[in-house]
Amino acid sequence: MATTNPETLKVVKEFSRREVVFTAERVPDTNRLVFGGSDFKIYDIDLAADKPEARELGSHESYVTGLALAGVMAISGSYDGRLIWWDLDARAKVRTVEAHTKWIRGVATTRDGKRVASVADDMVCRLWDAETGSKIHELRGHAETTPHHFPSMLYACAFSPDGRHVATGDKVGRVVVWDVESGQSTNTLEAPGMYTWDPVQRRHSIGGIRSLAFSPDGTRLAVGGIGKINNIDHLDGKARVEVFDWRKGERTHEFSEDKVKGLVERLEFHPAGDWLIAAGGDNAGFLMFLDLKTKAVLTQEKAPMHVHDTSFDESSGTLIAAGHNKIAIFEMKG
Repeated sequence: MATTNPETLKVVKEFSRREVVFTAERVPDTNRLVFGGSDFKIYDIDLAADKPEARELGSHESYVTGLALAGVMAISGSYDGRLIWWDLDARAKVRTVEAHTKWIRGVATTRDGKRVASVADDMVCRLWDAETGSKIHELRGHAETTPHHFPSMLYACAFSPDGRHVATGDKVGRVVVWDVESGQSTNTLEAPGMYTWDPVQRRHSIGGIRSLAFSPDGTRLAVGGIGKINNIDHLDGKARVEVFDWRKGERTHEFSEDKVKGLVERLEFHPAGDWLIAAGGDNAGFLMFLDLKTKAVLTQEKAPMHVHDTSFDESSGTLIAAGHNKIAIFEMKG
């Protein structure tokens, strides 16, 4: 596997979009990107074309906030509570599943493409058979309300590399790791530093776990969000990442940087496990590279937009970032 140096990161191409792109997935071994966002639609685009043009695949009835690939299928999730399967080769809708009673916040698939997970504000994670769309398990381990008696939210989910476990993260900083086969909880982790309650100015809570990622060897679980917020109207809090040895229930790393503020919307490990990327933003965007061996920030860069999703190519030399009104391609040298 090629070695890449995050300090050489630079933007090589940008594509303007009218909508906010909430979720994007690169089709493996291609330059094709599938994405969706605030205009309710699903698109694909060939980023290597001389004049790349996004082509619409179809649409939901509200924001598209989750997207994952399973072979030739893309599975999208939306605030409309539905999961939709799309055949990328045929460019056609295959099935629609009424998956949740409230907003879907995230969708993930196992590496072998056999299982799908979806999480929503009904505080349930549901596991699905990717081939048939049949429900396999309903995972309930997150409280429906916050400690201050307001509705909670279930923002994030991620499968382990071997597909045997799935992690879910909520608004108040709780992570539950589940056994995929049995549907039983195997461990619970707490990251309360990612939850803010303002009892004076707004009587409002904000924050929560917005992103999760297992390390390539499956032993670590990275958790991303935002630290304590001074001004809840402007996401005025430090971007925050915590890493756990999830089987032992031990926190091994904490990253909270003065220079980077806002939500960590996306976490992604380098395939070799050398470092971890955290991406997100407030009014602006950022990319932050974290070294787990030295427990230090390798580098932190401004992004041309608030970033909601990222995707590496197979060599990890190219990074696609998607967010507010823009898709950007970054490159890194060895």
